[in-house]
Amino acid sequence: MHIKEVIVVEGRSDTVAIKRAVQADTIETGGTGLGEMVLKQIELAHKRRGVIILTDPDYPGTQIRRIVSESVPGCKHAFIAKEDAIKPGRNVGVEYASPEVIRSALNQVRKEEQMIEVEAEVTLADLVSAGLVSGERAKWRREKLGQFLSIGYANGKQLLKRLHLFRISRKEFLHAVQAVQLQEEKHVE
Repeated sequence: MHIKEVIVVEGRSDTVAIKRAVQADTIETGGTGLGEMVLKQIELAHKRRGVIILTDPDYPGTQIRRIVSESVPGCKHAFIAKEDAIKPGRNVGVEYASPEVIRSALNQVRKEEQMIEVEAEVTLADLVSAGLVSGERAKWRREKLGQFLSIGYANGKQLLKRLHLFRISRKEFLHAVQAVQLQEEKHVE
């Protein structure tokens, strides 16, 4: 599988994992302290080839994704679920994901401009109604919803922002909530 866009990752180990899975070029951020030069490289790559951001499914990865997205609007986003990127000993990272998981994430890339026009935005009340904001299993539901929609895990406030960022339609959201509820019923039984 050949990826024409440049993939933004956190470090060298991530680049190695990407190259095991697909033919692609990467730009390494070197962590959350992204320098101006790295952001300029990402901006140039975005103009010339397009950019896919694929960071670790943890807090620093989310911070890097946010910094790059704000500095270079219009990037594509790929997400790997936390459970697919864990090494025994609690380390989390793209470098621990299998080639199959990486390919799957890249096949489900989301881009703001390519999303369909949203008829009605998802609201905070929708998240509360779906049990995604508070309650005993809210975190689990958000994790599964993020996987189903290929937008990654987020807390309640960030989930609403991601749903809007990626222009997830109300219909698409409700379909995903239904799928998560079915999965939860099987999980509880």
